[in-house]
Amino acid sequence: MDGRAPRRLIGRDDDLDFVCAFLDAAAEEGGALLLSGDAGVGKTAVLDAAAHHAAGAGARLLRGGGAEFEVNVSFAGVNQLFQPILGELDHLPEVQRTALQVALGLEDGAPPDQLVVLNAALDLLLHVAKGGPVVVIVDDLPWLDRASAVVLGFIARRLHNSQVGLLAASRTGEEGFFERAGLSNYRLDPLGDAAASALLEERFPALTARVRQRLIDDAQGNPLALLELPAALTDSQRSASGGPRTALPLSGRLQALFTSRVGKLPASTRDLLLLAVLDGTGDLQRLSIVASGQPVLKALAPAERAQLVTVDQATARLGFRHPLTGSAVVELATAEQRRNAHKALADHLADRDERRAWHLAAAAMSPDEAVAELLESAAAETLGRGDPLGAVCTLLRSAQVSPAGADRSRRLAEAAYLGAAATGDLRDVPKLLDDARAADPEQHASLAAAVAAAYHLISGSGDVNTAHTLLVGAIDMSEPADGDDTILIEALHTLLLMCFFGGRPELWEPFGSAVARLWRRPPELLALLEATFADPARDALPVLDRLDGAIAGLKDETSPARIARVAMAGAYLDRLPTCADALSRVVEHGRAGGAITSEIEALFLLGNAAFWTGEWDELADVTEEGLTLCEDHGYKLLSWPGVFLRALLAAGRGDDDTTRELAEQLAGWAAPRGLRSIQNYAWHARALAALGRGDFEEAFQQATLVSPPGTLASHVPHALWLVMDLVEAAVRTGRHVEAAAHAAAASEGNLAAISSRLALVTYASAAMAAPDGQDAAWFEKALAVPGADRWQFDLARVQLAYGERLRRSKLTSEARDHLRAARETFQRLRARPWEVRAGNELRATGVSIGRPETLGPTSLTPQQLEIAQLAAAGLTNKEIGERLFLSHRTVGTHLYQLFPKLGITSRAALRDALRDIAAESLAT
Repeated sequence: MDGRAPRRLIGRDDDLDFVCAFLDAAAEEGGALLLSGDAGVGKTAVLDAAAHHAAGAGARLLRGGGAEFEVNVSFAGVNQLFQPILGELDHLPEVQRTALQVALGLEDGAPPDQLVVLNAALDLLLHVAKGGPVVVIVDDLPWLDRASAVVLGFIARRLHNSQVGLLAASRTGEEGFFERAGLSNYRLDPLGDAAASALLEERFPALTARVRQRLIDDAQGNPLALLELPAALTDSQRSASGGPRTALPLSGRLQALFTSRVGKLPASTRDLLLLAVLDGTGDLQRLSIVASGQPVLKALAPAERAQLVTVDQATARLGFRHPLTGSAVVELATAEQRRNAHKALADHLADRDERRAWHLAAAAMSPDEAVAELLESAAAETLGRGDPLGAVCTLLRSAQVSPAGADRSRRLAEAAYLGAAATGDLRDVPKLLDDARAADPEQHASLAAAVAAAYHLISGSGDVNTAHTLLVGAIDMSEPADGDDTILIEALHTLLLMCFFGGRPELWEPFGSAVARLWRRPPELLALLEATFADPARDALPVLDRLDGAIAGLKDETSPARIARVAMAGAYLDRLPTCADALSRVVEHGRAGGAITSEIEALFLLGNAAFWTGEWDELADVTEEGLTLCEDHGYKLLSWPGVFLRALLAAGRGDDDTTRELAEQLAGWAAPRGLRSIQNYAWHARALAALGRGDFEEAFQQATLVSPPGTLASHVPHALWLVMDLVEAAVRTGRHVEAAAHAAAASEGNLAAISSRLALVTYASAAMAAPDGQDAAWFEKALAVPGADRWQFDLARVQLAYGERLRRSKLTSEARDHLRAARETFQRLRARPWEVRAGNELRATGVSIGRPETLGPTSLTPQQLEIAQLAAAGLTNKEIGERLFLSHRTVGTHLYQLFPKLGITSRAALRDALRDIAAESLAT
């Protein structure tokens, strides 16, 4: 900015009040706000006014924006935004500083972990904000490159209490890569007729009233149209004597206007503007070099006089006044002119391989292996900078310009592998694999293609045996690996997943053989997973110390995949609550645009922990989020743990219809594909539902499908979750021998040494199976387990069982204590069948039980409601302030705060939102 105040924006007082209220609040407590609106509605003008307001308040400004022709250049947007603060990098820890420098291409280094890059970018901003408020302003958000969009999405969600405000603008209907979910949005509506008329009177005072009204009708409140349409009027139209114009849609007319204005420029100016648009950096020095030293400022002067561009000689930057200008420049150029411009840019970018490769690809008229190799190298560089999605995009372009079928096939297979394993998006994998086979039908399947194909098979119509065989065959062709072989390790992790979902001991044998053959000392995480995830009842105890050490190290771990896999190793051993903080970081990383596979796994692992620890509302939330991701990205296989959690919750709360429906889905999908673990999910949910409603015969039948009584089935880790269920069902149906045998199996397997939960259920199972008179000691031992109160649902079930035994033994007072505690937990969990059972037992001891109170919904404060009603009635902020004796800025602040509460983004939606509130009040 040059320090001059922007021109007053007619008709935008309320909008500016809202935006400035956000900036004032952000200066103290941080935050992010997204502006949206149609093309030409004035988003950039509002950003300029907001920047002037923030600068006047003493904030430090960081401005940038997306560029249509830079969308494939990783971190281009962050580079632009962070240029003024790169001198502060030395204040970051070395790991973060190095990661960010490598990501931004400032130095070479090992591929940085994406989570480290994201945190480094955030911490850099937070450090700068220690010297005073910082405002980050981003225009054209949908045109940001993917990597930059991920960084800004991550930052936007972590600005609370930071003194950093993020204000970004995007055109309505253009999505881009930035994840908007959960962020405050404000829609910039078109101007009203009065404001539109005032704008025309100020800028075009000579227009007749009739022409002015026609322009108002045509412009539909769009400020850009109001300013541009008059320039296209003929003399007869200005005097209102001409005939009717062709009625183009507004967007088409605006584009035509810009095309017309650009077309009037000299050819040399258009050529230079074409170079500038395709370069996307706005760097006048680079433009001068590419233009072979011609006088750039002189050539740009006609465009500057036509108010199509701005030239800042102090910063040597060129800017387009509106994105439609750049679009018009490209539209007017011939294909040959565009190719020549791309080639000229590539010739002067020898030091920037990624940009050079993309320009050469755009200039290529036919397949070119040299260009394909450059793009493949650029993909590796992009992956090395922590942007796997950008690497996929670049590999696909490399495949497109590859002359040889074998090279094209290899590059497509690599893109499919990255899509499945690194980015976690299966939607394009089938087509990529088909294209790879079509490009070179004779080529043997690569390990990368095998991993991608296995993911796709098991998530589609294929069965686990086929996927397992495919992977085993590809892995068997691999050479022994002493160092890091990323694809081989990923293939083995994928094979481990197939073995788990298959749920049969014979599937695990090739996995163990492959790990032993390929490594003298296998990777620690693979070894841990084999011991703890394959058959934990037999193999977990010797490695518990190593597992706990790996979990303790998660506080410093930055790889989402490694965090999820370490947590997975502890899932059946009740270590998930200890992993919760790290798993939450993985979820946040995914929400900001990171690895989807790890995010899904982390959400369901958190849901799993929430079930056992009694945070059932949280379980519902994370499960729904994970299932939505699975549906959006084609991960059918990974969705089933989420469906299981949903079924488990329904079973615990007594929703038998939902449990039955979900269990049928699980079993119906799993059986024909040989997915025994998913069948176990269905049997578990059915067993729990049956226990709750007192159908103990059904509970016994379902539990014993997972593992027979008297043994913990081999390579069925799920058996550890059903020990007490099977024993209780056996006792209740008179199968005392089976109950005692299963309790003994748990005891002999030393499950109590694995975790406090397993100790609780092992001792409780022994108590349930014990004869009358011998059970109390076991119950007391169970309830005395250190940390037993962490496992609230299981603990309440033990208290219920103990209370029932005590009541039958006429120990009424002692029974009441345990039954009360159990019932309170079941009430909190809304585990209705269990609450009823505990309540019935409690009544049998002579206790009278009342009904719980219910709470109503929260609402707006009285002042917020009054302001909302006045705004909905059409009053401006100034008019509302005068009526309520408040400043217009205070009114803007209240509206900024109440919009998210009402779930709206503009004043126009206030009336409907208030009507809904009134309807809800009447209904209650």
